[in-house]
Amino acid sequence: MLRASWSATGRKETFTLGSTFCTQKLVRSAKRMAMTRRIHITGASGCGTTSLGRALSQQLDLPHFDADDFYWLPTPQAYSVKREPAERLRMMHELFTPGPEWILSGSAMGWGDDLRSLFDLIVFLQVPTDTRLARLHEREHRRFGAETVAPGGERHEAHVAFLEWAAQYDRPDFSGRNLRRHEDWLAKARCPVLRLSGSRPISSLVAEVEVALKLEVSDGSE
Repeated sequence: MLRASWSATGRKETFTLGSTFCTQKLVRSAKRMAMTRRIHITGASGCGTTSLGRALSQQLDLPHFDADDFYWLPTPQAYSVKREPAERLRMMHELFTPGPEWILSGSAMGWGDDLRSLFDLIVFLQVPTDTRLARLHEREHRRFGAETVAPGGERHEAHVAFLEWAAQYDRPDFSGRNLRRHEDWLAKARCPVLRLSGSRPISSLVAEVEVALKLEVSDGSE
């Protein structure tokens, strides 16, 4: 079951994607503002897109979704079975196309390229590789348990393979998600791209995004 977070006036709620409650939240946000605010936060794995998405959701009172919720099927062993690309896109278009205000964190590069036309602002986070890998290692420990990802643990091999995959982001010849492909993807964006260092405090990043959104509103009203 796909779920996402909504933060309003300091109260955090969890709801099922595609539910009536989810739809009502998206429609209500439209009444607060005539212009759309569709924000996509992306970057390498471990750069902090989800953390920034959650913080922006609370600050701007917008629903937040993560690409992983659509990419992976809900299974007993999380993040192990991919959803078919066509099904991912169907779900995302049904949710995002009619919704005027939302935040999407993560990456849909390649399989979700036609979503690019929906974004009003893309936030591209960058973090040094060693910092990203340290974050990912810590996140895997929290998510699955230290013993599970340690040598001999149930997810040790998957953990090592994931970190090796993430470490190759800066290699232009890497066949997976990498910086070169990301730059090519960003060059085709139809909206402004805000580049930020994911090493900065979350509060600082939130403030930068708020400024960028205000500039967009100002430019759109001229």
